[in-house]
Amino acid sequence: MALYNFKKIMVVPPAKDFVDIILSKTQRKTPTVVHKQYKISRIRSFYMRKVKFTQQNFHDRISQIIQDFPKLDNVHPFYADLMNILYDKDHYKLALGQLNTARHLIDNVGKDYARLLKFGDTLYRCKQLKRAALGRMATIMKRQGPNLSYLESVRQHLARLPSIDPYTRTILLCGFPNVGKSSFINKITRADVEVQPYAFTTKALYVGHMDYRYLRWQVIDTPGILDKPLEERNTIEMQAVTALAHLRACVVYMMDLSEQCGKTLEEQVKLFESIKPLFANKPLIVAFNKIDVTPLSSLDDDRKLVLEQLIKDNKVMEMSTLTEQGVIEVKTEACEKLLATRVETKTRLNKTEGIMNRLHVTQPAPRDAKTRPPCIPDGAVEFRKKRLALLAAKKAEEEGDEGDSEEDEDQMEVEKKKTERDIEVEMGDDYILDLQKKYDLPEEEKYDTIPEFWEGHNIADYIDPDIFKKLEALEKEEDLREAAGMYTVPKIELDDTMQEICRLAKQIRDKKAIMRDEARIIKSSTKPKLPRTAAAKDRDRSVSRLRTQMNDLGVEPSESENAHYLKANKRGRSATKSPVATKRMRVDSEGRARSMSKTPRDEMGVKNPEMRIKLKDKAHRAIRKKVGKKGLKGEADRFIGTKMPKHLFTGKRGIGKTDRR
Repeated sequence: MALYNFKKIMVVPPAKDFVDIILSKTQRKTPTVVHKQYKISRIRSFYMRKVKFTQQNFHDRISQIIQDFPKLDNVHPFYADLMNILYDKDHYKLALGQLNTARHLIDNVGKDYARLLKFGDTLYRCKQLKRAALGRMATIMKRQGPNLSYLESVRQHLARLPSIDPYTRTILLCGFPNVGKSSFINKITRADVEVQPYAFTTKALYVGHMDYRYLRWQVIDTPGILDKPLEERNTIEMQAVTALAHLRACVVYMMDLSEQCGKTLEEQVKLFESIKPLFANKPLIVAFNKIDVTPLSSLDDDRKLVLEQLIKDNKVMEMSTLTEQGVIEVKTEACEKLLATRVETKTRLNKTEGIMNRLHVTQPAPRDAKTRPPCIPDGAVEFRKKRLALLAAKKAEEEGDEGDSEEDEDQMEVEKKKTERDIEVEMGDDYILDLQKKYDLPEEEKYDTIPEFWEGHNIADYIDPDIFKKLEALEKEEDLREAAGMYTVPKIELDDTMQEICRLAKQIRDKKAIMRDEARIIKSSTKPKLPRTAAAKDRDRSVSRLRTQMNDLGVEPSESENAHYLKANKRGRSATKSPVATKRMRVDSEGRARSMSKTPRDEMGVKNPEMRIKLKDKAHRAIRKKVGKKGLKGEADRFIGTKMPKHLFTGKRGIGKTDRR
């Protein structure tokens, strides 16, 4: 039998929301545009896809609802009867059945209209067929509005039901209202059931959990039952009757001896007799509650006579949930009786055979005629003799005989070894668990700060005892080395050339930083941008300033090479070359004309010829390594950059620019 987790049932939406969810999903998940160049076959498949998608979504959603709700034939009889009491079994089955019928109708509508769409000859006809199909499906679903709302209310109520396991160890509390059932469950479990001084405070089943003998137990508090015929009992009382009938539990029938619940002892006994058939084959305890007000011994003869037959036939216990007198005894007795009953039932039903078949006692086969009695060590035999002598001495002492001192010594020797539990009970709150006292180490080493163990060995055994003396000698030696200046770093004196290079490099870095900041300020400013010719007036450019800066950087511009270009910059870009500059054109080794007046790029900023040669050599080596060994692209290779290919930008345009290029 399946056990359902009612809290995982899917939410059942109202009929209107149900239709909206499905249709919006169809709109989102299927194509939405028909273009004029589409063939009629493509238009048919376009609309058929929408119809089939909608039908499948309706089918899946309704199937999920039907599968999530428990089937009364498959669940435990306790849950089946409880749901019948709370929701009416016929109404529940009818709602699920009508939902199943609606699912089949929607499937048929989808199939019929998909077949009709195959013969659609125009776009208009196909569109109208799709519209009719979706409309009929939505109409079928809207007619299921009452069923869906009923199932949603059932789902919400099922989710609020307590998680009762019909197969686990259970203690069931029953009796008249206000006899102390809720107070009892609050005392023995972690439940927090409302307790009030009026009847029918508990209107549903409440479950609490506790531990006994390292096992999990559930205690169920049922609503109070009034003594009347079964058909006249209301929903609240029928929940208790259902639990009594179907759960394999130990029943604790609670009675109020003080009659503060508003019912006399005669009425409480009468109720017990009326529901006694529900206790068949279940362990039963009758608990007399509120003995702090009226104990059993203080009852008069007439009231004792009412309880006489009840006490004779059943196990009776007294308790008070207010003072907690007898509460633990009732709990223990109920648990023990239920455990004994479960073991007896399993033995009677031959469920123990599977366990017994797994146990096998080996008996060695006789090899020869020799007898081989069990071998008991001599120490064990001596211990047994002393034990018997000690028992005899104790018996004689109880009879009044005095033992001699030798027997006291034997007693000390044979005394049972104390366990940690015995020591804990003796010491009480002063007990502290000491794991180090059992270490196989000398007494003075047991409580060392670091007794580290690895693979069964104590690491402390492998430490050099003279380690600290050696460390001290090593530290002294290091101090002497430091004093002798062994670790001092020699101060490197820079020559004039290196100092000059460092100074120039610093100037270049500072100038770059200033230019970068100026560019950032100009770029981020909100002022209107001026043309380059107009902005050049404010740049404060002059030949003298340029010459000063070049001299500072170590480059000496000569009058003969650069005068023409400096003057040309003064006049403007349209200045023509002078005949002197034209004469000074030369042809280099590669046959290309190059102006003598312009400094080559690889010589700019480097005034030392040796350094220039060294830099050229280093650059050629780097290029040779990259191109020759690694086969990478070099300076002379032809390069065509990747354009924006059309295939990367095909398809629907997103939100943004309409220009694909």
